[in-house]
Amino acid sequence: MRLRHSLFLMAPLFVGALTGCGEGHEEPVTPEAPITEQLGSTASAASTAGITPHFQQWLLANGYKDDNFARYELAGGSYGGRASSTDTVVNTPVIFIHGNSDKAVGTGTAGQSGWSASLDYFLANGYKTSELYALTWGPADIMQTAVQYHSKPNIMRVRRFIEAVKAYTGASKVDIISHSMGVTLARKAILGGSANDSANGGAYNVGAPLTNSVDTFVGIAGANLGLTSCYQTGPTTPTCGSTNGLYPGYLYFGVVYGRSTFLDNLRATSGYEGAYRYSIYSTADEIIGYGGIVYGDYTSRIPGQQGEKVYSAYPYGHYNSKDLTGAVQYSMVRNHVVP
Repeated sequence: MRLRHSLFLMAPLFVGALTGCGEGHEEPVTPEAPITEQLGSTASAASTAGITPHFQQWLLANGYKDDNFARYELAGGSYGGRASSTDTVVNTPVIFIHGNSDKAVGTGTAGQSGWSASLDYFLANGYKTSELYALTWGPADIMQTAVQYHSKPNIMRVRRFIEAVKAYTGASKVDIISHSMGVTLARKAILGGSANDSANGGAYNVGAPLTNSVDTFVGIAGANLGLTSCYQTGPTTPTCGSTNGLYPGYLYFGVVYGRSTFLDNLRATSGYEGAYRYSIYSTADEIIGYGGIVYGDYTSRIPGQQGEKVYSAYPYGHYNSKDLTGAVQYSMVRNHVVP
């Protein structure tokens, strides 16, 4: 079995996600093949682009030097920017936020395919590099998967990138497409407000809501209600933590108690992610497991969403619900239509 990890922990939790617990036993789900195995190994047009020199120069001149958005030390660490000052931005800029252990632009390796397929689709359908942006917010290292959580550095990195892209492009709004843990990170970056990370200085404020800066928000295979497999293992790792992790809480006489503080903060209100809000997910998701259900509800649904695209079988699992849905993502952000 291939190691899969975008949202999530390590092999023990993956096995737990497939072997049953919580809302009834579910038969094991066959993990989907990486996109390169399904569609051939042709290199992505986006794979070698990175951040353009023009965007990098702007970042350095506008207070973003320490953010190191370019991530030149990491292959596939960034994407986007104008070719020159005469390169005009026409379409609403799209910002892509990846999941745990993934990166901005990938190579098709299981769990690290990044946004290559989506970028290629948008490029082939009227968008330019100056209108498409992605960064690597985490280490892109599967050995560090279990220690990634909704930390202050991760949230603020996503937040500042959104702000930087909007300012750089001069757009009144941006579109955001997110996957896996990137969904919940991006939702908090947009929501703003108070937060607490005891490992990084304690209480802090993310800033004012960015709701009015976002036209369309798309969340793909997120864990907005947490992960039932985290209940199985308990909040023993940062990823499954009961404060800033994906702990789903426990069910007592039909009421959920103890869900992570972070997730409860996101659930306290709805409709703040943007003017249009959609989700894409699969009930055959081999990482989330249990048919995507956490205590009776689909965890990948976004509260207050206006539409969703749901898959129920192979090849649409945790990763291919991102890698094989470029046309769906495009329709949502461009036309505000769920195909």
